[in-house]
Amino acid sequence: MKIAFIGGGNMATALIAGLVEEGGAGTQVHVVDPNPEALTRLAAQYGASTSGAIDAAVGAVDVIVLAVKPQQMRDVAQALAPHLTAGPLVLSIAAGIRGADLSRWLGGYGAIVRAMPNTPALIGMGVTGLVAAAGVSAPQRAAADSVLRAVGQTVWLDDEELIDPVTAVSGSGPAYVFYFLEAMQAAAVEMGLRPEQGKQLALATFAGATQLAAQSDESLEVLRQRVTSKGGTTHAAITSMESSGVKAAIVAAMKAAAARGRALGDELGKD
Repeated sequence: MKIAFIGGGNMATALIAGLVEEGGAGTQVHVVDPNPEALTRLAAQYGASTSGAIDAAVGAVDVIVLAVKPQQMRDVAQALAPHLTAGPLVLSIAAGIRGADLSRWLGGYGAIVRAMPNTPALIGMGVTGLVAAAGVSAPQRAAADSVLRAVGQTVWLDDEELIDPVTAVSGSGPAYVFYFLEAMQAAAVEMGLRPEQGKQLALATFAGATQLAAQSDESLEVLRQRVTSKGGTTHAAITSMESSGVKAAIVAAMKAAAARGRALGDELGKD
């Protein structure tokens, strides 16, 4: 499978690394980016062919991954449109950009998959929500799945409107985890532990709890209740969080992230 990446940033690099690690050849990868340093690095590390601008090589691939900022997507799509004569799959990993708008900018092109990966893809532990447009064939859907599975799990959606909630839950989700870890470390320091001790305890606790939840058939609520003995230390902590509205605040924050994704689509999709 030949793949072109428009954009050679962190997520593109993670995908290329994952594909090569799974046994793909870097020589099957073409990267377009205006930053010569990024191109030099990708060519040296993975053997990818490179270009500073969209060129004929892009039109000779099976999958084109659009890994640019949402604000750049319209210009990139319009430059890409003349190179789609061979019918490649266009795989967008940009937040907010709707398939209908991308299709319009590509001159009515229909073989489009929208995807929302997250930053743990950088270490092969990402999770990506995907949705395919009506013009995507079964082999193209499988190709999109193959590309994103190189860096983690995939979750296919039936409705494009669900991409914004996916963005709120998993796309932005690592930041929420880091935020909570920051708070745990800060509390540890305030109670007398050294910063490195607080960080070690917080990280190991998060990793262990996540794996326990992943390997258990019980609900998250039941798992929490099993640790929360009435009148105990954990009960005191959970009671304090509940009285402060922590859960409600987290839900509201994630809804705000989803709303921003929709608003971004409205703003950038205007004619």
